[in-house]
Amino acid sequence: MIRFTFAALVVALAQPTVAWSADTPRSRADVKAETRALEKSGQLTPAGEGSPASADANFKSTKTRSERKAETVLAAKHHELQPAGPAGSYKADNALRAQRTSTKTRAERKAETRTAAKEGKLVPAGEGPDAPPR
Repeated sequence: MIRFTFAALVVALAQPTVAWSADTPRSRADVKAETRALEKSGQLTPAGEGSPASADANFKSTKTRSERKAETVLAAKHHELQPAGPAGSYKADNALRAQRTSTKTRAERKAETRTAAKEGKLVPAGEGPDAPPR
């Protein structure tokens, strides 16, 4: 039994990228041996993470922690930090909504509407070209 498990482990380590097709059923022991081999070689995806660990996982920073903190404080003082999560897109949307898109003032629009009403050019509510058929 120990020889079989060791042999399965060696096979799993020698060929970690074996593509198992859906037509080839694997035994529970094979799957367990493959998982143990991947665990020992450090190729398993950590729990809770959606994608496998990349080569950048061993990246070493060229800055110290205090340098990074100082940069962050400076960026915060200059209002250059992006909000975490979806808040950044909300701010951008609100900024677009706040921009004036009309070239006319409210008083000008009201005057035009009153003139159109006096001339009978206004379409009654629910009777425009987009109104549903009755």
